Amino acid sequence: MRLFIAINFNEDTRAQLVFMRDELRSRSRRGNFSATENLHLTLAFLGECDAKKTAAAKSAMEAVAFEPFPLKIERAGRFRRNGSDLWWAGVQASKPLLALHGDLTDKLIAAGFALEKRKYSPHVTLGREIDTDAAPWTVEPFGETVMKIELMKSERINGKLTYTAIY
Repeated sequence: MRLFIAINFNEDTRAQLVFMRDELRSRSRRGNFSATENLHLTLAFLGECDAKKTAAAKSAMEAVAFEPFPLKIERAGRFRRNGSDLWWAGVQASKPLLALHGDLTDKLIAAGFALEKRKYSPHVTLGREIDTDAAPWTVEPFGETVMKIELMKSERINGKLTYTAIY
């Protein structure tokens, strides 16, 4: 199974992310825009996992303790790619979020996972391969209180990318 650990959103936050995504879509010539149900904040990408690695990921998640904390989304931006860009909703890099990410990453590495080495840049992917003249923009900050993290499975079902919480 292809797995990642994420923060999923409530209906209100998701609706505001959809508004941002649709605003970007209206300003774009083309792109592969994220499905509404797939909007999430990735904490760690694990890749292909067998039953043993899945159990190790669950154990790492159980070992991470955090108090509920506010998560704020405050802007739209992009990572430049050759020919087309990946656009995202930027999440404020708060101390509690970075502490959660750091603790989770440490526990996953201790469990044998090989994780990305680059600095964590918290974002929600709005779309890939976006061709637009739009410039990054800010939004009135919105969000929710983070209460839990989830282990997610990524798969293609009838050609559609589908993310499912499995733990």
